[in-house]
Amino acid sequence: MSPSSVLPDSQQFVDWLRRVAPYIHAFRGKTFVVAFPGELVQAGRLPALVQDISLLSAMGMRLVVVFGSRPQINEQLRLRGVPARYANGLRITDAVALECAKEASGEIRLDIEAAFSLGLPNTPMAHSSVRVLSGNLISARPVGIVDGIDYEQTGLARKVEADTINFALNSGSIVLMSNLGFSATGEAFNLSMEDVAAATAIALDADKLVFVTETPGVLDDAGQVVGEVSEALAQQLLAAGSLTPETAFYLRHALRACEGGVARAHLIPFDLDGSMLLELFQHDGVGTMVVEETLEALREATADDVGGLVALIRPLEEDGTLVRRDRARIEREVGNFTVIEHDGVIFGCAALYPYPQEGIGEMACLAVNPQVQSKGDGERLLKRIEQRARAAGLRRLFVLTTRTMHWFLKRGFVPADVDQLPRERINLYNWQRKSQVLIKNLS
Repeated sequence: MSPSSVLPDSQQFVDWLRRVAPYIHAFRGKTFVVAFPGELVQAGRLPALVQDISLLSAMGMRLVVVFGSRPQINEQLRLRGVPARYANGLRITDAVALECAKEASGEIRLDIEAAFSLGLPNTPMAHSSVRVLSGNLISARPVGIVDGIDYEQTGLARKVEADTINFALNSGSIVLMSNLGFSATGEAFNLSMEDVAAATAIALDADKLVFVTETPGVLDDAGQVVGEVSEALAQQLLAAGSLTPETAFYLRHALRACEGGVARAHLIPFDLDGSMLLELFQHDGVGTMVVEETLEALREATADDVGGLVALIRPLEEDGTLVRRDRARIEREVGNFTVIEHDGVIFGCAALYPYPQEGIGEMACLAVNPQVQSKGDGERLLKRIEQRARAAGLRRLFVLTTRTMHWFLKRGFVPADVDQLPRERINLYNWQRKSQVLIKNLS
């Protein structure tokens, strides 16, 4: 096989690895609580999810896994000829249902531990050594009688043994938690997986709570997944009552976790293979993320952004789209830059170089990560640069471009001659590049 025949695939792999590297750096050492319902196990998705969780563990993330067993309990009840009883989304757990819950929980726990022990060659689990620890890590209290309904052995999380869990996480183990809790008197209670997951994430001050669910996430009026929901919007959606019962239940616990100090909570579908990896390592993700406030920021750059700016513009310098700037120059001129940042990662930038005596400024180094192009980030950067120029008393803005002339023409720039540039900039014009000069009036 010739080198040219493998180059495209090789380059695609290299580009992908470079794109995800910032997330790997950002997530290393962070605590994630990953929770999934029994429906995921029923659908046969457990092996793939375990492989993805093992991959995150290998990257240095601290992981707590919480599982549910709702359909498995219902199946056990069906085999016994006993109907499942619910009220307000919670199971009414009598003595028979509690025994079914214990049996279902034990079976799923063994399946999960077996999946983490798989080490077949030519699989993502090859050469892995994953330790999974579990135990009586959560105490519970009864729901009691609510609106005249006795929930019997259905419980709510009362206390999470955070110190014990952190000790296990610090040793490199994955902690496994079921939907069963225990009281100080030795009673067992059936808890909802969502309650256990939210309580655990809050107790650990986790960085992320990830629900891998049977629902696609929060949908808008057009049926499209809403990628990001603030706490305020989540409250509005729950109050409106327009969500499906399943989505509302997950969103309620995701909101509870965020209000309790968890930085991010995600709702992602389990029917999409690799959905957790796609959500964590892609800019837009595939599900709904609940945050305190919108994560994307359009702001002026600081010295802390130099590394991100270098990583963003380097590929465009290498292919000749941008003029090369060394790191020292970017450090000196970082105050000229505006950046678009999402969740700590820079996805776009542009710089303004003013020439106040001549009432004109240069917009330079416009760059947007290929991952998020065609999403309007370039337009937003241009508008911010225009705002900065007007605030500086500039009346016109110019750009020098070799490949994106039409993009600027559509946005009000017109062709101009080199001699229309500021005198200082004419002296620095690169006649070998022969960049097209475009000017826009800001009045």
